[in-house]
Formats: sequence, C-alpha cells, structure tokens
Amino acid sequence: TVAVYLGERNILLGGEPGAGKSNGLNLITAHGALSADCDLVLIDGKQVELGPWRHSAIRFIGPSITDAIACGKWLHGVMNGRYDELVAAGHRKITPGSGQRVYLVVIDEYAYFSATVGTKAQQAEFGALIRDLVSRGRAAGIIVILATQRPSFQIIDPSLRDLFGYRWAFRCTTDASSDVVLGQGWASAGYSAATIDPLARGVSWLLAEDGTPQRIKAAYLSDAQIAHLAANAARLRST
Repeated sequence: TVAVYLGERNILLGGEPGAGKSNGLNLITAHGALSADCDLVLIDGKQVELGPWRHSAIRFIGPSITDAIACGKWLHGVMNGRYDELVAAGHRKITPGSGQRVYLVVIDEYAYFSATVGTKAQQAEFGALIRDLVSRGRAAGIIVILATQRPSFQIIDPSLRDLFGYRWAFRCTTDASSDVVLGQGWASAGYSAATIDPLARGVSWLLAEDGTPQRIKAAYLSDAQIAHLAANAARLRST
C-alpha cells in the first residue's frame, strides 16, 4: 500500500491516453471532496473528467482560458493573503491546528490551457500563475495536482515541471516520455513506464521527491462509483 499526504505535496501525473491517468486523478479528487478540511478548485479543459465533482467544488472552470486565468489570479490573492496572516502571527506555514482549510487545485488537460487555446500571452500568463502556486503555495495550504498526457517542454515549462515533489507516471510510449514525467535518467536505471503492458490500466510508477520510483496500481473507479461518491460528497458539504 502506498499513501501520499496531500496536505504538503504537489503531484504531477502523466501518461498516454487510456493508461489510467484520469482514474488516478479522480482518486485524488474524491479524497479531497470527501475531506472536511479541504476546498476543491477544479480546472478541466474537457469538463467531463472532473465534472462529476463540480457540486463539491468552490470553483469549477471548464474550457475557458479567460476563466482559468481569473481563477489563477484569485488563488494568487488567497495565497498572498494567507502569507500576510502567517507573518503577522509569527508562523511559517498553515498547519492542521491553524483552523484554515487546504485548497486542493486539480488541473486536468493542462496542455489545453498552456498550448492549445488563447493567445501566447494568455498561455504564458496561465503558466506563470500555476508555477507560482506550485512554487509558493504549499506553506499557504494550496496544493496543485496537475495532469497532462506528456508534460514535455512544449506543454509545461521544465521550471514548473521540476517543482513537483511527486511524479506519477502511467504507461508511456517511450523511455524518453517516461523520463519526462519521472525525471531524467530513471528509465536507464530500470524505472520506465514504457515497459508497462498497454492492457494493464492503472499500473504506474510513483516517485517521491526523496526516494526511488515505486511500481503501484491505482484502484479503479467506475463511472457509477464516481457518481455515487460525488453525490455523497456534495450532500455532506451541503449539510
């Protein structure tokens, strides 16, 4: 069993279509939705992957780069406001005892916002906002979960990609693609998502910032199970 404490770790997910990446993303989102001390912010270029959880989110952004940028600016303001409060209180970071909720920012189809829609200036602005959240947000209780098929330098700036403490690589087509997710050199060391059987959905490599990749299999959630969990989470948040 592998456990990740989401309160202090940003996570990057990558892998080819159909490898199980979206299921992994739904597992993380489900955990956040069912956590009483967490506020969800969901950004989904397709809408359908994170859409079932929209009733549990304080903000849900679909395929609009204008809305995505506005959401990034809002989160940036929340982050800076929290740091002002931390400085005034003489604290260094948000803790479970502080009484402040964690913001779990889940982004699916990052490439849609960074390389597909909008102008180059808008794409760069969105990327800069997300990079700042990943770089400075942890201590303020803002955690970013980012998923994309292949986080190459054309899709995600390496200076952002390398900030993620956890890398989760589902099946990739080449060793080079696997290294793009996990980091340079892991494939030659025997840790390559290209060796995963195409039919073994959910099988993947998970790398923590202070260790070596671990081969794991993500639990599968059917559409019916996601709908049930999402409805339950929305009901609990409305009470």
